[in-house]
Amino acid sequence: MSHYIIYFNQQWVGDHTAEWFASRGPLANAVVSEMRDAGVLVFAAGVDEDVDAAVTADATSGSVAITSGLYAPAEQYIGGLTIVDVADDDAATEWGGRIAEACGWPQQIRRVY
Repeated sequence: MSHYIIYFNQQWVGDHTAEWFASRGPLANAVVSEMRDAGVLVFAAGVDEDVDAAVTADATSGSVAITSGLYAPAEQYIGGLTIVDVADDDAATEWGGRIAEACGWPQQIRRVY
């Protein structure tokens, strides 16, 4: 079994009504439940959209410096992630497709070593 991260950048979500988002929640929760039932779910969550609430730990100077905010400005930032433990790329891709369909926006699928 191998671990894969399935994630999206917040900017991929697009502009939608509150009703549209409310309609997607049950679909996404159903896929997460299916992953749990299948025994492949390691972790799934959305990431706080307030990038100003981020904290950076940087030890590149030889000592750890803790600062508020992002390490570097970015056009895109992660909006949510799911970690699965599956047999192969095909299984990870299948789950990623199901998440994309349920959420209504693209998902990136990458193996984690």
